[in-house]
Amino acid sequence: MKYAICLVLLLPICAAAQAPTPAVPVKPWTGNFGGGFALTDGNSDTTNLNLTFLVTHDPKTRNVFKWNGLFLRGDKDDEDIIDRGATTLRDEYTITKRLFAYGQVGYLRDKFKDIMFLWAPNAGVGYKLVDRDTLVLSLDNGLGGVWERNHGRPTRGSGAYNAAERLTWKISNTATINESVSGLWKINEFSDALYIVTFGVTSSLTQHLELKFDFNELYKTRPVPTLKKSDLALITAVVVKF
Repeated sequence: MKYAICLVLLLPICAAAQAPTPAVPVKPWTGNFGGGFALTDGNSDTTNLNLTFLVTHDPKTRNVFKWNGLFLRGDKDDEDIIDRGATTLRDEYTITKRLFAYGQVGYLRDKFKDIMFLWAPNAGVGYKLVDRDTLVLSLDNGLGGVWERNHGRPTRGSGAYNAAERLTWKISNTATINESVSGLWKINEFSDALYIVTFGVTSSLTQHLELKFDFNELYKTRPVPTLKKSDLALITAVVVKF
């Protein structure tokens, strides 16, 4: 009788333990929006503003769509010292576990590089050298075009070659390192190239809040005469995830 009673009591527990865990619903749209602001007053008056965003559509199929953007604006003693806007739309299609194809369109405007606009659509293939839950390292190469406009000069178009390396490393449950290096070369003038280097650390504050530190370098091999080739920016922002 004692064994029978124990068996009756254990049956519901065993059934609950063997019941399948409810599937977590797929959240196809994710993203974040961040901003930072700095103001000083005294011997020198400075104002700095940065805005960033990232939108991702990943329905857990072969296609992943990403849209990101960056806006930087700063002045010192009422004179502009940085004024830049950039955005990229990118669609990736998984061919195998590591191989993928992509198409993207990039846009850049930078007052202090005298770039009124630079459009760069291209498509190509990429390969994930490392693909783990905590570490992803990929390379991609593509061909396309580039159209650039500077003050006092007509719009110039050319074929273009694009290459990039990207790293995402989740070093803990709350901290992630992101790094990327990309290059864009004009085919009809290969010495005229644009390089973008980013290195950032993101730390979670709450479930929906993050603190982000980004180092960003924009390097143009043939800028407008009298302008420097390299521009550096250190970005600090509070990011809201959705």
